[in-house]
Formats: sequence, C-alpha cells, structure tokens
Amino acid sequence: MDEDAMLARFGTRSTGSDLDEIRNILAAHTALERRRQGAGDVLVMKLCCVHLFNGGEPSDTLLIWRAKKSSFDSDLGIDVQLLCGQGLAETEVFLSSERSNDAARALEYLNQCKAAGDFNGFTVDDESEMWDAYYGLRE
Repeated sequence: MDEDAMLARFGTRSTGSDLDEIRNILAAHTALERRRQGAGDVLVMKLCCVHLFNGGEPSDTLLIWRAKKSSFDSDLGIDVQLLCGQGLAETEVFLSSERSNDAARALEYLNQCKAAGDFNGFTVDDESEMWDAYYGLRE
C-alpha cells in the first residue's frame, strides 16, 4: 500500500483495529528500511507516524522513534514532533520511565531538539491540524 492508498483508506486519523494495522505497516517498512535504505517507503512510514501521533498512545513513541532512526532518509522524513502525540511533557515522562536504550536515546534527542527551538509553540492540536493541511485534508 502506497501513501495515496493509505490516505484514501485511513485519512490521517485512525482508531481501534485500524491503528493496529498501521502499527504493523510501520513495523514492516521500518524493518525493510533498516535492512537497506530505500527498501521501505519513507512516505508511508511518515503517514503511519502521523496516525500514531494522532492516536496519542505513549507506547507508540518508541515505534515512531525506531522508524525515524531506521535510515538517513527516514530520520530526515519523520519529524521529531511526531514522537509527542500525547504532548511534549507527557512524552518526556513516558521516555524517562522506560528502561531501554531506545528510550534513553529518544529522550536525549528530544531534549536536544527542544533546546534548539523545535518545540517552540508546539501543541498536539496545532500539529494535528498542520498534518491534515499537509495531506490536503484541511485548508
């Protein structure tokens, strides 16, 4: 399924079992991209991350992080703000409570981006609206 097919089927906001399918799609493309840059579809990965951002589940933060860090292209293509679907402070608390190397690296990266101003004026609602506009679903 490419980006256009995903948009037609899911839009940018999914719930329930659709989110489970989106997690599976993201995991599959992440694995491909990790094996060889360009093997996964970074545009599909980014859209999956938008869905998970909009879902606001803290447990999806690490799935998004792994997708972002699976290759150079995905690192550039998946915005850091997509890690924070439950909010910036909530994401920091979640990552601080996780005992994994991925969580520690994600928290360190998040703090660096925050210090650089990447989260100035950030709100979950504004970010969601921006992605809807980006995908042509809202003006």
